[in-house]
Amino acid sequence: MNCIFCDIIDKKSNAEILFENECVLAFLDIRPVNYGHTLVIPKIHYENFLALPESELSELIKVTKDISGAIVSSLNPQGFNIVANNGTAAGQSVFHFHFHIIPRFNQDDFRFRPKLKEYNVGSMHEYADKIRAAVLI
Repeated sequence: MNCIFCDIIDKKSNAEILFENECVLAFLDIRPVNYGHTLVIPKIHYENFLALPESELSELIKVTKDISGAIVSSLNPQGFNIVANNGTAAGQSVFHFHFHIIPRFNQDDFRFRPKLKEYNVGSMHEYADKIRAAVLI
């Protein structure tokens, strides 16, 4: 397996590391949407969010929150996005799960422009039923 994020974890590839502990690594994205755009990754390779064990999730979320706070206090953005792309159709290009923390500025010209859909009569209930039937909680 050839994974650039695993290479960064193993110090085989360079990165501007912002934080590291035994479970999580945070570093600047080499191709940022805005300066300060940060990636937060688990140190164990998991392909996507669904592969990530719950035991890894709490530390990953905590570090994501802490780094988000550091970005806000140091760069003074007007907002920030936390994004995780899962699968090619969602824009995932490195198949090692990661959160993006993207500092946002009022005039940064970066917009999510989804083409919103409307449910047909009754179809919203049908979709809800399908999802409810698959919920394993």
